[in-house]
Amino acid sequence: MALIRDLRRQVPCSPPEEDPNEDPSLPAWWRENWQAEPKKAEPTMAKLIPIVTTASHIDAVELAQTYIRRWPVQENVIRDYLLPLGLDTNHGYGKTPVPNSEVSKKRVALEKRLSDIKQWAPAARERASKASLRYARLRKATKAKGEERYRVLDEQLQKFQAQGVSPGEWKAERNRLQAEAEREMQESWQRVSRVLETSNKEFAKWERYCREQGDLLRALEDLAAQERTMYELDNRKDQIMTVCKLALATLAMWVRDRCFPAAYAHATWARLAPFFRLPGRITSHRQMVSVQPRPFHDRHYNRDLLLLCQRVNEKQLHLPDGRLLLFSVQEIACPILPQQHRLNA
Repeated sequence: MALIRDLRRQVPCSPPEEDPNEDPSLPAWWRENWQAEPKKAEPTMAKLIPIVTTASHIDAVELAQTYIRRWPVQENVIRDYLLPLGLDTNHGYGKTPVPNSEVSKKRVALEKRLSDIKQWAPAARERASKASLRYARLRKATKAKGEERYRVLDEQLQKFQAQGVSPGEWKAERNRLQAEAEREMQESWQRVSRVLETSNKEFAKWERYCREQGDLLRALEDLAAQERTMYELDNRKDQIMTVCKLALATLAMWVRDRCFPAAYAHATWARLAPFFRLPGRITSHRQMVSVQPRPFHDRHYNRDLLLLCQRVNEKQLHLPDGRLLLFSVQEIACPILPQQHRLNA
């Protein structure tokens, strides 16, 4: 097994050990002039790809190079299949840069959330400030009320003791008055607790909004760093040429199966191409079209060419306009040199 790094893909790695002297909290977010900054980027590393082989012994570098070359090799296989048909040529296409729709959707959503957070943070800050002031004022008033209430309680107990009651009666009266005062103050302190809870909630909400602004800014920067330019391809020209080539290849296969000798039943385009590329002469008549290809310089090819012409004529093939198609090998006159003429004489 071998491990290689895919530099095109980054994955989070384990964060470094935290410095005890470094404060991880958000700096000065409670100040009036505080501005949100992108959150610190998380450390990343290239993704590791394990390569497993069944070979008993193999060099790790050779294994990695074999894996890296897999896509070009696969593309060569596809190209080799199209090459005999002449379909491996790209005839051109128009390329126009267009917005990345998926990235645009994510960016719009992040910017919308960031805009909302920036509006909600000052409102939460104002509510937290008001709740804090209300808590301080209510706590101060409740504390003063409690001191006054217990001062009145002491005066009542002193007056009751001055009446010369027994210790048991005084103790029972004290417990009753204390329970009444505690019940009354408990309700007041519960209101103070509710105001404090509201203040803490608004303060926490304000802090969360400030932290989320940094997260959103970091997400926008990461999105911009990972965004790739997308292009819209206009490959209509290439598609039209491919259709035409496929039609010609289909026609060549049809002619091979119908007109060529039996020895060409499984012939590829490389073997058929010399017949289709032969020069010659075409004569058009009212009822027929005569095709006279020039012969080859090879005896075996000429024999196959004669059989081809014979089979085409036997099939009685007609053109789309109804005219009969006739094939015959063009006769080439061989010039006689003067020396040969003297020898013949």
